Parts: sequence; C-alpha cells; structure tokens
Amino acid sequence: MKTSLIPFLEMNGNANEAIDFYVKALEAKVLYTLRFGDMPENPVSPLPQEKKEWVSFAILKIGESELHLTDNVTGSDYQKGTQVTIVVQTDDKEKAAQYFEALKEGGRVNDPLQSSFFSPAYGNVTDPFGVTFRILAKK
Repeated sequence: MKTSLIPFLEMNGNANEAIDFYVKALEAKVLYTLRFGDMPENPVSPLPQEKKEWVSFAILKIGESELHLTDNVTGSDYQKGTQVTIVVQTDDKEKAAQYFEALKEGGRVNDPLQSSFFSPAYGNVTDPFGVTFRILAKK
C-alpha cells in the first residue's frame, strides 16, 4: 500500500493564473487539468459560461513532488492565501475510509466519503484542529 500527502490549493477563480505562475516560477510541469466545462453538465444547476474555463482539478509536478489546484472553495469563507488543504492519497479504498473516519472524529465532514467518476473513494473533512483533508483513493 502506498500513501502520500499532497498540498492542495483552492484558488477561487485564479487557478489558471496560478498554474501559469508556478510553471514559470517553479518550473512546474502540468500533468493534468480538468476544467468545469469538461465535466458532465448538471441540468438542475447549469454552469455559468464564465466558469467553464475554471479549473476543477489540476496536477502540477514540481521536482519529485505534486501540487494540486482547484477553483473550488471548501465552505464559504475564502481568504486569499488561507485555502491550503492536504490530499491524503492512497491506492487502498479501505485505507481511505479508515483515514476519513479517523480525521472526522471531533471535526466536520465537508463532503462525505463516496465513489465518484474520478475515484472509488473521495471525501473532504476538516479535523478538530481546523485542517482540511481531501481523502482520495486512486483507481
């Protein structure tokens, strides 16, 4: 089993600009980008045209490390520079569930752990110390 911790930046509409900046400043390589406009449309809540180019999820490789970015914001209290979360990525779905259950104890569930089109187990939880973790089992 392999587990890694990855910094995750919530950019509130500035992810494209941040990606360009990190490519130049840190010689980052863009490994993956999924834009909101690339995702299946939700007929109940259509995506505004101006958000179609926003980044739902991106992976940058900087040296031997990864940096993940999104334009999504957990909760509604965005303050520039404070929306850094930690991705706990594992190749074991049961281990992802174990981490999620342990971190939510005394904390708050932001997104319940469930399967999605990109992961067999994904959830977002804030621990009792105010640190937000995104738990992700790789396919």
